[in-house]
Amino acid sequence: MRDILEAVADGTVSPAEAEARLAGYATTGAGRFDAARETRRGLPEAILAEGKTPDETATIAVAAVETSGRALVTRASAAHAEAVADALPDCTIDRDARAKTVVASTSSFERPDLDATVGIITGGTSDAEAAGEAAVVLREMGATVERVEDVGVAHLGRVLDHLDLLRSADVLIVAAGREGALPTVVAGLVDTPVIGLPVSTGYGHGGDGEAALLGMVQSCTVLSVVNIDAGYIAGAQAGLVARAVSDARHAD
Repeated sequence: MRDILEAVADGTVSPAEAEARLAGYATTGAGRFDAARETRRGLPEAILAEGKTPDETATIAVAAVETSGRALVTRASAAHAEAVADALPDCTIDRDARAKTVVASTSSFERPDLDATVGIITGGTSDAEAAGEAAVVLREMGATVERVEDVGVAHLGRVLDHLDLLRSADVLIVAAGREGALPTVVAGLVDTPVIGLPVSTGYGHGGDGEAALLGMVQSCTVLSVVNIDAGYIAGAQAGLVARAVSDARHAD
């Protein structure tokens, strides 16, 4: 504790960063930011913009940058993204409008670098939003991401054309809507861990992602499943696997 207090006194650590180190989180008028999550869990804390005003989102993003050097915002509208950029003029802003993510980082921030590859596979172009969110999380965790788009089961040849790439990845995220069959098919072809990401694309009954979720949960091939449209969770889980693989490759 004394080291932290001395660092605040000599200006090398901000009061906000000191508070976060001591409490494990930073308190703002818009909520609390879990500044210790990355060191505790190996995952970048995400700020869910959905349900927050642009100003609230920006306030928490500022706390994130002050305490960790980076802010990762998910489910961000254009207004959320603009507010974050305005509040952090000295940061590099990386916005993915399709994935609805915003990443703000300081010039001194260094992402982790993992020696592991994650494949992200989509059944159709409509699955790109959730898959993109997963890709951003994995990039921020330091994994190499290989994407294979629009290879749904309506034509299995599209999947088989990419089989070598799928088998070479260390872990796969497979996103699909409708009946959610693609993860089951892929998991039956590879010896790689597969994470099913059900997406809320489809028609009529079950078309909100429920049929895809149930299909993946009932898969007769071995795979793990996250919730509907839960790109952040899929990316984070795959990132943990990738980190373990990377650590094993470089173990003494």
